[in-house]
Amino acid sequence: MQARHGIRPGLATPLIGVVLTLVGALVCTARAQMAPSTLLLDTVVISGQRTREPSFDVPAAISSVGRAEIENAGPQIGLNEVLSRLPGISVRNRNNEAQDLQLSIRGFGARSTFGVRGVKVLVDGIPATMPDGQGQVSNVALGSVGRIEVLRGPLAQLYGNAAGGVLQVFTADDALVPTATLSAALGRYGLWKVGTTVSTSTPGYGLTIEGADIHSDGFRPHSQSRRRQLNARWQSQWTADTHVAVVLNVLDQPTSKDPLGLTAEQFRSRRTGSNPAYLAALAQDPRKTVRQQQVGATVTHRLSDATELSVRGYLGSRELTNALSIPIAAQASPTSSGGIVDFDRTYGGAAVQGAHRIVLAEGRVMTLTAGVEVETYREDRQGYVNTRGERGDLKRDELNTVRSTDVFVQATYDLTPQWTLTAGARHSRVKFTSDDRYIVPGNPDDSGRLAFSATNPVAGIAWKVTPTLNAYANAGRGFETPTFNELSYRPNGLTGLNTALKAARSRHAEVGVKWKLSDGQRLDAAVFHIATDDEIVVNSNVGGRSTFRNAGRTSRRGAELSHTAQLGRSLHSVVSLTVLRARFDDAFVSGSGGAATLVRAGNRLPGTPDRQLYAELAWSPGDASGGLSAAAEVAHSGRLYVNDANADATSTSTVFNLRASWRQTVGGWQFSERIRIDNLTDRRYAGSVIVNEGNGRYFEPALPRTWTMGITATHAWQ
Repeated sequence: MQARHGIRPGLATPLIGVVLTLVGALVCTARAQMAPSTLLLDTVVISGQRTREPSFDVPAAISSVGRAEIENAGPQIGLNEVLSRLPGISVRNRNNEAQDLQLSIRGFGARSTFGVRGVKVLVDGIPATMPDGQGQVSNVALGSVGRIEVLRGPLAQLYGNAAGGVLQVFTADDALVPTATLSAALGRYGLWKVGTTVSTSTPGYGLTIEGADIHSDGFRPHSQSRRRQLNARWQSQWTADTHVAVVLNVLDQPTSKDPLGLTAEQFRSRRTGSNPAYLAALAQDPRKTVRQQQVGATVTHRLSDATELSVRGYLGSRELTNALSIPIAAQASPTSSGGIVDFDRTYGGAAVQGAHRIVLAEGRVMTLTAGVEVETYREDRQGYVNTRGERGDLKRDELNTVRSTDVFVQATYDLTPQWTLTAGARHSRVKFTSDDRYIVPGNPDDSGRLAFSATNPVAGIAWKVTPTLNAYANAGRGFETPTFNELSYRPNGLTGLNTALKAARSRHAEVGVKWKLSDGQRLDAAVFHIATDDEIVVNSNVGGRSTFRNAGRTSRRGAELSHTAQLGRSLHSVVSLTVLRARFDDAFVSGSGGAATLVRAGNRLPGTPDRQLYAELAWSPGDASGGLSAAAEVAHSGRLYVNDANADATSTSTVFNLRASWRQTVGGWQFSERIRIDNLTDRRYAGSVIVNEGNGRYFEPALPRTWTMGITATHAWQ
């Protein structure tokens, strides 16, 4: 029997209907009130074809947000603030800095219990995803971000080991004159953030530097956090044909307490503070400390008016200490890795890409793009006994390396001025090597080597039906390797890497349209089908070791819709809707809870909501009202199943948010103040789940009614 937790789940459906009816009525009256060209409907993106082009012309499902949306969405602490307005992507705030955000695209990445899995993340062109597919977004400093792009569908497979999609983050353009920005934000539960950004440019050079310090006491016991970030970009137009950019990123996260997930009974009763098992887990002081530094450079050189060559290189290091809530008795097993993870990782990579443009008759164009990418990381990992937060005896010691080599080609060809063909392929090879240096009686040598390779083709066609209506269809193959954590152990106590574990391979197809209904309205819609073989799932949790297996076939079918409109001179609306049916197509036996459980064909993939809705109505009259603007938002999510067996699920959730901002100019300074109230009705619900958590602590409560306020002061020296 499936338990559903939360308040008034039946309220969701009529609320969605009311919101959609309201927006529909506003859209119907928009033409009579329309201010020409008042809404930017066609931002420039690069993720689709790896070249700059209007998003309307990209023959794929791609969405983006700009600087204004980032500033309005919240105190600029996490990507969840702003990406919830985009279709096809789920970004859930776990309110747990020790585990990072839970990010998935079209259902890929939802199984990750920490970090980002199954989605390729790049920051200013530098990968934030390791060669094995594991990544994180905590190093993204939102105060200096100018644009975020999300690419979904078959074309994302041309970025390699990223089955779900691609998330790209770009630093804002350098200021034309020396400019300094100071910012501060306060919020409920001891939240505060202070930051500064300086930016300037001269003929041929540009520099942007951001520093931020973020602290929170957390709204749950044992959830305090502190994070400091530095993001800097220097760029130069060395010659008329050569552009150079250097990016530096530093993350210092000295404090991230882990409040842990809650069992169903704890979540319902709200009595976590008196639960003996929960208190015993917290007594292990679960927490994480991270320090990361990386530097990267890109050089783009125009060989001719038709040919461009770009080179990228980057180096980084990441130090992590993670104390887990594993009971002391469980760590006594000879095969246990202990309760404290400690690793030092160095990583880097390089890439070369060339693009050539051929102009054909009748204004038609052919563009050819090809490249080679090489990435690697080397990780010195140890595990220690955790005794009430204190480091004890060594339980794990190994040296792990991953290397990936990828070659890709992509071509677009205008068959006619209205029809364009896109085709490409990527060959990937990922090699894992583990050298086990902790070999004792009962804990055998787990060294091993394993390699995965795949060649994934993509093809699509686009039709420019009219100047304001584009249609496209794409199909392709993708693959997703296991991460090192998933490969580390074999089932049944056998030694070495889990060589029986295969990469998941998927077949993607989508059809979409992009329609500019008028000067101030745009509608994007896409339907997709994804079939995956050898989906990777938990096999067992025994003796302190988690092992994984391939579950057979899964399918993901869904639809995505987004609509933006300028309703007169003052009103602006946004609606995005995602419907997803993610299922296991084959039955299998799961050991995620420590006991064998039958997972039936037709079960939902855990952590994937079957629907998501975001709607916003914003009022911004501008200077006539003293720089005041305001908006109302509603966000709805379907249920989240907690494990492969679908033994439990969250309730549906619908939350309302309000925001307002003011702007003033005083002398040479520009000031802006913002205030937000999130979860206005104080709804109690589970915002995320820890998929297949071995102790049944699946539920992660969402924030109750919360307020944040902030002020920004900017001065430009003319």
